[in-house]
Amino acid sequence: MSTSTTTAPTTGPAELPGRLEDLGWHLGVLLRAYRATVEQALDDVPHGTRGYQVLVTVAQGDHPTQLALAEHHGIDRTVMTYLVDDLVAAGLGERQQNPADRRARRVVATPEGRRRLAGWATAVHDAEEQLLAMLSPDERSAFRTLMRRVACDLRDVDATTDPCTVVEHALRDTTSPRVNPTPPR
Repeated sequence: MSTSTTTAPTTGPAELPGRLEDLGWHLGVLLRAYRATVEQALDDVPHGTRGYQVLVTVAQGDHPTQLALAEHHGIDRTVMTYLVDDLVAAGLGERQQNPADRRARRVVATPEGRRRLAGWATAVHDAEEQLLAMLSPDERSAFRTLMRRVACDLRDVDATTDPCTVVEHALRDTTSPRVNPTPPR
């Protein structure tokens, strides 16, 4: 003889803090949408979004060496070598002797790289506008300003965290970012 009983929970729901906002979830949704939208605009850029971001930095002339580029973008220097090799092979950039240090090479954008970058920058801007279309122009501007401020502040606080790895972890819904083994200089 068998009897079946259903037991009701003996305790109610746990007390939760006042307002539950999950910034990580919001950022993850936005990041996935950004990635999908912008990657389409950059499908012919070597290494996609990462290659585009490096080319933007190179075109601005902000970082004199490949190592400085790698550190700025939080990319392993070996990976940066391959990325720059592919930009060079595509005619978008070139390595030149650094006038300040003959032992070092700097990466510069070629005229073709600058020309194509202008088109990609327009495509990225259009993709971002599409992504943020539910916001007013003033809200989009404020959003960009605030995101830039937070991102730049965090970059200064933790220069060893590889932003690309953090993004990859966020896209896989993992909880802990990997830290570059090489300490900042």
